[in-house]
Amino acid sequence: MKQPLLAAAIAVAVCALAACQRPATGATDTAATATPAPATTPVAEPAKAAPTDLDALAQRLVTQSAAVKEGEVVMITGRSQDAELMENIAVEVAKAGGYPMVDYSSDRMSKRLFFDVPEKYDARPDELGAKLADVLDVVISLGNGTTENLFEGADPKRVAARGKSGEAVQQAFRRNNVRTVDVGNNLYPTAWRAERYGMSEQALADMFWNGVNVDYGDLQARGEQIKAALAAGKEMRITNANGTDLAVQVQGRPVGVSDGIISPEDLKQGGSAVAVYLPAGEVFVTPVPGTATGKVVEPRSFFRGKQVDDLTLTFAEGKLTGMAGSGPGFADMKAAYDATEDARKDLFGYVDLGINPNIKLAAESKVGNWVPAGAVTLGMGNNLWAGGDNSVAYGHDVSLQNSTVTLDGKVIVENGALKL
Repeated sequence: MKQPLLAAAIAVAVCALAACQRPATGATDTAATATPAPATTPVAEPAKAAPTDLDALAQRLVTQSAAVKEGEVVMITGRSQDAELMENIAVEVAKAGGYPMVDYSSDRMSKRLFFDVPEKYDARPDELGAKLADVLDVVISLGNGTTENLFEGADPKRVAARGKSGEAVQQAFRRNNVRTVDVGNNLYPTAWRAERYGMSEQALADMFWNGVNVDYGDLQARGEQIKAALAAGKEMRITNANGTDLAVQVQGRPVGVSDGIISPEDLKQGGSAVAVYLPAGEVFVTPVPGTATGKVVEPRSFFRGKQVDDLTLTFAEGKLTGMAGSGPGFADMKAAYDATEDARKDLFGYVDLGINPNIKLAAESKVGNWVPAGAVTLGMGNNLWAGGDNSVAYGHDVSLQNSTVTLDGKVIVENGALKL
């Protein structure tokens, strides 16, 4: 999902700015008690080159993507491997007259916050999140987690309870039009993602940063063109050689665009329009309720690092009526679905089309992604991010490569190639 519900359910804000901290009681002067330096100076390791111009990127994130204004409060979240970028973003926020707050996380801490915290706290209301929803104007998040199976073995009922307890906070952030910028979009370079996408880690890194640094102006114009076409349509049909054949009605439904920029028009609209996902490049629509009918087939996917084969989702009158699959990850995926006791989880949620020309997956890729031009992603459950009204704490998306999409009978995507 666009807003990872598991991560949101277990996250905790840790203010890492010195101004937000008070000295620990009884703290000593570490400089006075430190071990003397050795007589010989150690040879410094060569600095690792930055993957892109981090100063320029931070400036773009703050001024273009997030449109930070004087007096606004901005939370910046991420892990230590992106410390320099987080610091640069904080400086750019301050230069714009805003108030930066850094939220540090790590895979280790996220895991311990789930497994080491007593179950009795799972369902309690997120009072801190509710307060932050009233304070924050912007959240800039670096989606740089590096462990794919971090929550392997997590009790599905506990995960569902945490997700449910966070639903009100998610609604509050959207109601208050807190602007969000996510850098990652399931493309952040890691060894395991590179293997999934059938390329080297360096090749994935190059593609990722090329995608992040795409010309936002061109992407914005392209997005508006495709948005206009979808807004004028009535019915979409998605087919694929793997057996997928799904039809949805979209007449009169709002169409959203993630183009890397929160524009003045986006600010006026609010809601899903004030969220950006980088690498950007998506046009999405939520269907007319009760209209999605057909079958979605995903030959291969992964759930917490375990492969799921031949996942088949059957829909009738907008609701899931059947789920089948195999592979080592299917039972865990199904258990997560079963643990969410809310009928809204079965509602078909959105159709998402990728439009970014700088993101091109290898033919050997085992999985799809949201943003390559011509990519098709379908989802059920939570669709608040896409302009819908379903905030259930569950969602499942299927990214299909080489699909064909027709709009009122006209081909707009053909075998994975965007035709608009």
